[in-house]
Amino acid sequence: MVNRVTVAGILKFVATDFNKRMFRYFARLHEKFDLPIYPIVIFSYDRPQREAAANYVVDFPDRQILRFNFATVQLNRLNWRDFLKNRNPIAAALMSKMKIAPQDRPQVKLECLRLLATLKLNSAKTKMLSGFVDSYLKLSEQEQRAFQSQIDRINSEEKEKIMAITTSWKEEGIKEGRKLELIESILEILQFKSINLTDALALKIKNLEIFQLKQLRKASLGFDNLDELQQWLENSESSETSLN
Repeated sequence: MVNRVTVAGILKFVATDFNKRMFRYFARLHEKFDLPIYPIVIFSYDRPQREAAANYVVDFPDRQILRFNFATVQLNRLNWRDFLKNRNPIAAALMSKMKIAPQDRPQVKLECLRLLATLKLNSAKTKMLSGFVDSYLKLSEQEQRAFQSQIDRINSEEKEKIMAITTSWKEEGIKEGRKLELIESILEILQFKSINLTDALALKIKNLEIFQLKQLRKASLGFDNLDELQQWLENSESSETSLN
């Protein structure tokens, strides 16, 4: 039986009204579930590094009406070295957003991956968490060379596991690049045919898989109007539904 609801949020930038919004989220969930709510926020922005406020207050001259408090984890105030031996996979990923000296950036990225490689997570979780690290700890060319140099110095077994993770990034990047090329070519064909897309149809095209985009690119050569495109997309959706 559930006897408590934990609400966690991640704030990537400083928002002046965030504390008020956090209170509103809390109040709505409290009303909906009628259970104790434990609110916690992960602050993942780089600056400012001053301690973030963790409450929302409603005051009047004669009294304080409301003081809502929530727990916080402010990553840019945590030292990544304190989490090196922590075998929690979330901590391993969040190290990439902690307080890092500029010269330590390549090492931090490597240590994040070393932790993930030793935790024996399934491939989906490893991909998701390592993707977080790669997205939030982008290295310059010089830093990338230092990162690769550090990888080359570790033992072969550990190196193989880390390289498997970084290879998946490259494969994902190639796949995404191929998808963008297909989308661009489809849009060029439609533009040449004076078929103006609605925002909704453009979004549907962007959400197609690569094999569907290949089919659409070929089919779009024969489209004469927007209705034909819309019908093709509807048929594609119906095919996917029947397969699932």
